[in-house]
Order: sequence, then C-alpha cells, then structure tokens
Amino acid sequence: MKQKETGAENRRRFLMKLSLGLGGVAAAAAGIPVLGALFSPLFGKAEQTWRTVGSLHDFAIGSTNLVTYDNPDPKPWAGVTVHSAAWLRRDDEKNFIAFSVNCTHLGCPVRWEQSAELFMCPCHGGVYYKDGTVAAGPPPKRMVQYAVRVRRGQVQIHTEPLPITHITA
Repeated sequence: MKQKETGAENRRRFLMKLSLGLGGVAAAAAGIPVLGALFSPLFGKAEQTWRTVGSLHDFAIGSTNLVTYDNPDPKPWAGVTVHSAAWLRRDDEKNFIAFSVNCTHLGCPVRWEQSAELFMCPCHGGVYYKDGTVAAGPPPKRMVQYAVRVRRGQVQIHTEPLPITHITA
C-alpha cells in the first residue's frame, strides 16, 4: 500500500525538479557558445579583408605605429572585440611591414618599445625583435605578419580574424 505524500515531500520533489530543469537550461545556455566555437571551422574559413588604416602621409619613414581596424569576421555578440589592431612600420618610401598586436603565446597585446626596437609582451615576458622573430620568453613562434599594400595613397593591411591561430609569414 502506497503512503500519501505530505506537503513537505511535494515541495521537496517540486524544488528538485525545478533545480534540475534550471540547471539544464543554464548548461545549455553555457554550451551554445562553446559548441559554436568548436564547430565554426567546419563551416569554412572566415574571409580575409583589406582594411585601410591611414593615408601614406600619416606614417613617417622609420616609424612604428599602432593602427586600429574592425575585425573582418565580426559576430553580433562580439562587443568591443570587434575592434582589432596591428603594429605598422614604414621601412622606406615604398615598404611597410605589419604585425598582429597579439602575442603568439597566449594572445596578450604586445607594445612597441622604440628605444630598444623591441616588441614586449607584458603578460609572460615575451620579447620580439623588430622583424617579428622571437627574442626571448615563452612565445612559440614569430609574430603574425600581415600583407601591406598602398592603393591611391591609402595604406591597407590584409587582415584576418583570430590572428594568433595562423601565421602568414
């Protein structure tokens, strides 16, 4: 013979089911971005884009400048991460070189130290020479380099999303 449940047992059963249901909804909500990141490579590589970063006259010969641009693969939820940056150096009248602003170790933003002519990563002490090769620290590979061109007096760099995952040198 089955015993009749009391009010406390009914509440306990209801709260247990509610907790399990809310936990499942929270797990699904947290899992959607993770699954999207895992499966996004299967849906094709994001498009690389030429981005104008300034006029030819904005960059003095021998200078290294931080330039900003919008990520070529922005997502609606990206927020401020849609904005990216690169280090652009003008070597002479016609030649430029551009590097991703991100360290190849863990993606921290590197800074340019003009007096030492080195790129320095503040997170774990990574150091790069001005040509992007590793000078010291934990970075596993050289800085990601972008192609640069000048069209109608405008300097453009060939950008790509998530620069720390691919080398273009």
